[in-house]
Amino acid sequence: MASFNKIILLGNLTRDPELRVTANGASICKFGMACSRTFSAQDGTRREETLFVDIDAFGRPAEIISKYMAKGRPIMVEGRLRLDQWESQTGEKRSKHTVVLESFQFVGGRQDGDSQVDGGSPYEAKAPAQRAASSASAMGDIDEDVPF
Repeated sequence: MASFNKIILLGNLTRDPELRVTANGASICKFGMACSRTFSAQDGTRREETLFVDIDAFGRPAEIISKYMAKGRPIMVEGRLRLDQWESQTGEKRSKHTVVLESFQFVGGRQDGDSQVDGGSPYEAKAPAQRAASSASAMGDIDEDVPF
């Protein structure tokens, strides 16, 4: 039987990302996000419920998120659910679901003093000259003398 494990979330960071680097140089970023939904209850009142989710990112995406994101900033993440299980110090069995990030997209505008990942791959930060060049090429203003 086939299976499928995919989750897409859009929300705001609940805390600043925590970046750690393992002994072999792998980057791991942990952060939390909140996703809210508003709905009408049976009695007609508007209600809001918020879901709090822990996210784990690895490698280059982990480094980018820790550099550009902060508490309160919006982000869209795509990943898979993972069940973490452990035993507490008192001997109780504990578990929780975590999202393992596979891709992400920054949401919203650029805030003062921050750089923003723009266009192309969401993992690739571009300099202003590169953004201008990619904008020009997207509009068809490409010089005919390009050697390739």
